Amino acid sequence: MTTLDIAADGAPATLGGPSLAQERRLVTAIPGPRSQELLDRKAAAVAAGVGHTAPIAAVAAGGGVVVDADGNSLIDLGSGIAVTSVGNAHPKVVEAVQRQAAQFTHTCFMVSPYEGYVAVAEALNRLTPGDFAKKSALFNSGAEAVENAIKIARKFTKRPAVVAFDHAYHGRTNLTMALTAKAMPYKSGFGPFASEIYRAPMSYPYRDGLTGAEAAAKAISVIEKQVGADNTAAVIIEPIQGEGGFIVPAEGFLPAISEWCTANGVVLIADEVQSGFARTGSMFASEQLGLVPDLVTTAKGIAGGLPLAAVTGRAEIMDASHAGGLGGTYGGNPIACAAALASIEAFETEGLVERAAAIGDVMLGRLRAMQDGDARIGDVRGLGAMVAIELVDPETKAPAAALAGAVARRCIAEGVIVLTCGTYGNVLRFLPPLTIGDALLHEGLDVVASALAAEASA
Repeated sequence: MTTLDIAADGAPATLGGPSLAQERRLVTAIPGPRSQELLDRKAAAVAAGVGHTAPIAAVAAGGGVVVDADGNSLIDLGSGIAVTSVGNAHPKVVEAVQRQAAQFTHTCFMVSPYEGYVAVAEALNRLTPGDFAKKSALFNSGAEAVENAIKIARKFTKRPAVVAFDHAYHGRTNLTMALTAKAMPYKSGFGPFASEIYRAPMSYPYRDGLTGAEAAAKAISVIEKQVGADNTAAVIIEPIQGEGGFIVPAEGFLPAISEWCTANGVVLIADEVQSGFARTGSMFASEQLGLVPDLVTTAKGIAGGLPLAAVTGRAEIMDASHAGGLGGTYGGNPIACAAALASIEAFETEGLVERAAAIGDVMLGRLRAMQDGDARIGDVRGLGAMVAIELVDPETKAPAAALAGAVARRCIAEGVIVLTCGTYGNVLRFLPPLTIGDALLHEGLDVVASALAAEASA
């Protein structure tokens, strides 16, 4: 049998979803021999620039676990970077995908429209923040959604400049690399980048010590002096920054930025690609942070693991583009739309918004208890099931990137998938599926605590 034919306990490799045993189980070292076989093939066949975090060959996933080709079952605290929020292979998603695939797999919505695309747009118009008429357009990835939001804002305002923030991450395409703040690994060597992109300081309470009002005044001053309100088409911001370190801005920061945008005719774009779809304990993080954006970009958790993204916003702004100005061959693929509708149904009917809040309570409580006894944990922050710890030198508070990497590797070796992030590479982020059970979640956090302790004595 090949590497991908075997799953845990001899089960078929296609068996996933809630039927998987919800347990951490290590039967080999990580990576095991079958996983190593695939990693060797990857090294020979896949471009070196495509890295990986966990050295395993995944064959099944569901609930709160990922199973590899050697039969190891790892606790999943990453959700494929906040994608499988409804749980991997959710039965409603699987059934919807199978049904749609049997009907048709593609027509291109721009050639012959179909109901699934329209129904997803209707759902997004209903769910996103703001009590005003909205419209949506569907795409393939978060970066593509961001690019199109910028296009729409520029078309609507007839202005060129776009303002992003320190620590921002918006994607890997040329324009979104320009918006992204972190050079390595996202930007180094890939320029020159798109023009008319500017950067303002972000509210970062742990490191800047400013109130939300103070941080907003500082950012607005930079925008007005270095860009000019009359030149600015859009301000784009992640309500909670993702790759930048799960930075939650100080209270009042986002409303002040929003008020400035409204007063100056600037389109405010909320990038909710990572923070959207119940992840933070509300359907969108903006709802908890006093933000009603003009446009919202979504992806990741929208479709239960299938590639889909969207721009949703004020109808008059969304309609600024001429016919044919928006689209793409695969944008709003019918199978992805079916998965999205099933996922949205799960979010709304299975208590997953409330579950995200409960998961957050567990994680924040456990991590803050760890922080009380460990000065290397400089900050614990997040909302709902989007939580992080920032690791620092206990004396200087300098970022401890090496520690974060070492802890993550120990966790993975012990059967818990943990991701790092942050401009300085010193943040551990926790994004469990919203279907994870409390016992498994606590066990995963036990492993994190053990890994931190082991690194203290290493």
